[in-house]
Amino acid sequence: MWSIGTMEAPVTTSSPSNSSDVPTTMSIDKLFPALLECFGIILCGYIAGRANIITSTQAKGLGNFVSKFALPALLFKNMVLLDFGNVIWPFLWSILIAKVAVFVLVCVLTLIVASPDSRYSKAGLFSIFATQSNDFALGYPIVEALYQSTYPEYLQYIYLVAPVSLMLLNPIGFSLCEIQKWKNQGNHQQSKLVIMGLVMLQVLKNPIVFMVVIGIIAHFALHQTIPAFMAEFVDGLANSFGGAALFYLGLSMVGQLRKLTRSTILTLILLITAKLLLMPVICKEMVDMLDNSNTSAVNHTSLSNYAFLYGVFPTAPSVAIYAVYYNAELEVVTSGMVISTFLSAPIMYVSAWLLTMRWMDPQLVMNSLQKVSVNISIVSLVALVWTIAVMFLSKKFKRIPHMFTVNLFLAQFLTCVGMILWTFVVKSDNFIGQTLIFTLLCTSLYSTYVWPGLIALSLVLTKRFEDLKVLPGAFVIVGWGFPALVTSVLLIFGGKMSDVTDPSYFYGRHQIICTTVVASLSILLGGGCLVCLSRGSWAQNDQTQEQNPSFGTVEDLVNEVEPENQTLLTSPDGVTGSDRASLVCDCAPPPQPMPDMIISTNMNNTPSTPTGQCENRCESTDCLLVQVEEHQQVADRQVARHVLLCLLLIVSLLANLFNCLWLLFNPNPGRLYLELLFFCAVANYGQGFLSFALFGLDKHLIILPFKKRLRRLWYGRRKDEQLQTDLPEEIRMTCTQFNKYHKDQCIRDIVKKRRCGMTTMVDCFLGCELVEWLQQVGLAQDHGEAVLYGTRLQQGGVLQHIKQEYDFQDSQLYYHFMT
Repeated sequence: MWSIGTMEAPVTTSSPSNSSDVPTTMSIDKLFPALLECFGIILCGYIAGRANIITSTQAKGLGNFVSKFALPALLFKNMVLLDFGNVIWPFLWSILIAKVAVFVLVCVLTLIVASPDSRYSKAGLFSIFATQSNDFALGYPIVEALYQSTYPEYLQYIYLVAPVSLMLLNPIGFSLCEIQKWKNQGNHQQSKLVIMGLVMLQVLKNPIVFMVVIGIIAHFALHQTIPAFMAEFVDGLANSFGGAALFYLGLSMVGQLRKLTRSTILTLILLITAKLLLMPVICKEMVDMLDNSNTSAVNHTSLSNYAFLYGVFPTAPSVAIYAVYYNAELEVVTSGMVISTFLSAPIMYVSAWLLTMRWMDPQLVMNSLQKVSVNISIVSLVALVWTIAVMFLSKKFKRIPHMFTVNLFLAQFLTCVGMILWTFVVKSDNFIGQTLIFTLLCTSLYSTYVWPGLIALSLVLTKRFEDLKVLPGAFVIVGWGFPALVTSVLLIFGGKMSDVTDPSYFYGRHQIICTTVVASLSILLGGGCLVCLSRGSWAQNDQTQEQNPSFGTVEDLVNEVEPENQTLLTSPDGVTGSDRASLVCDCAPPPQPMPDMIISTNMNNTPSTPTGQCENRCESTDCLLVQVEEHQQVADRQVARHVLLCLLLIVSLLANLFNCLWLLFNPNPGRLYLELLFFCAVANYGQGFLSFALFGLDKHLIILPFKKRLRRLWYGRRKDEQLQTDLPEEIRMTCTQFNKYHKDQCIRDIVKKRRCGMTTMVDCFLGCELVEWLQQVGLAQDHGEAVLYGTRLQQGGVLQHIKQEYDFQDSQLYYHFMT
């Protein structure tokens, strides 16, 4: 029978009598500053890329410097100075075997499951994704913070372990990708043996691998000493790696989650599980098995803990480069790199904190667990209040699947409230109070388990049937009724544990079984629905699928009219240029004054198609184009965000399921169980952070109005009234170049005559159309440069939104060229 003794097992790993004699194996106090430093620089890079301060084309230059100059110099330096005498070789063999095991497991499963047309490329890239860690940019600073003062020799293992993937496993993955290319070509001009030789040649030409080999040769030739004449040069390049690599990692994350599609969800779950959960466990177990010759128990334990932390290091960004090179599985690799990077931070911190504890009183551990749960609940509660308010103010709660998402947010809200109230009644003798609060907490917590599966099911059903008229009520009944039923059964047949204060185990083994059943059913339902969403037969354009039938009728009214009908809607004959100003649609605001240079260019290059003109004046409140934009905002089901929410919550459900199974089948869970215990607490009571991150910052309700208000405060209200003679030179030159050489062609290519009233037309275009056109004609090298170019045109008065409410965006918003 399960008892409180089970809870004591993971924390009584050594007796208190000898705990004081065991030195600290990690410097945990330095870990948080190291994580803050690393992820702070990553965040700076992400902001720079997101704000188009550095475009993706410009970021490639920084990436080339990091991978072809700074990192090879760092590897060369450390290979020369490496002290092989202090290396514990069983540790390296353990990491090697763990990586090979995960590589083979992922590769074999992919070859079995994947479709034949892309089987080998998927197997190669997915196996590399699960085994190649971000050792140098992110791993080294964290290892340095933890072990610099206790085991400084551990730092050199990073330089020994990393080449395992680069020189042994990656070539196998590359070979599989080349075989797939060979099979797809049809005319097999090269044999597989030649392909293998070419792959090995490419691996040896890699600057990282090449400098590792050169560094090992120089290690013996130079007797572990870098000559004085080149030491400063090598140090300069090597020292530039840290900050530049982290900044580039942030740049490379911009826009990657946009590539997340429904067909990649299940694959992403399995790969992240293999990288962040399976890899560290296998690394630790292999060190425990192979490092038997180590006479020091403390050193053996620290190596085992080090292996676990090494396994948690996220996937390296270079894997995304491999995916781009082979043009395969880019969505999975790039999205997985971003998610694994940010999931690894809390896992590493909690792991390091728990692994430093040699002995701790079980009651102290339970008190710490309860304190963490309450603190997270308080912060999560605030985030959920904001998120729920946004859902109601934006009126999205009336639509599916947002209707079910609001129920999930409400369940998360009640879970946080229940956890906070639990701390006041758990130690009292008030039986009725404990029962009521436990009922609230348990029912709402189980409801948070059930709703991810139901939301995924609703996505499947709305995919097949546009209008769900009966099912929403049934969903709400199941989402709240099933958890209430399970809680009632638990209260009737379960027995309260007298010495347990954790609400997750308050009714002992019966509660663990109930949690296992609820989590398993939700995982099966959610996972099955996500698999259905990934079916190739459903792969269609998301925007087309997500349009409401009523929205289509509005959009039909604004489509470009046929040429033979345009004569009925154009301006009357004989209208002069001065008279045309009176025919400009109200939804197209009056043109702003432009600098003389731009005005003169416009006068000499008058567009062949008049812009922003209507037969009659129309009221902006009735403008059909504005109605289309509003319909787009309301009709957006945000499928990608819902899928990502379901994905992350299913991962947390897997952790809760492992937690329950660990307790049910393992009488002595061990110290690592503590990490799983704390992770489950964070996952259960910190769901509000995920909800806020995905749905709390509504673009049209929060972000755009805030940017508009901030712009008014920064520039003042007189900006729209004054001449734009103080424009920066780059904006003036961009506008002049566009007006003189490209505007006429742009008007012919993308400007269309669309209805803005029942009898009026306006010449306009979509923001996304201009972004695509700028890249096609070569005015912008990538998406970021195209958005920046369009923003400059708007700042220079060349184009404006039809109601002058939005800045230029790559979206389904309507813009027109100023006359």
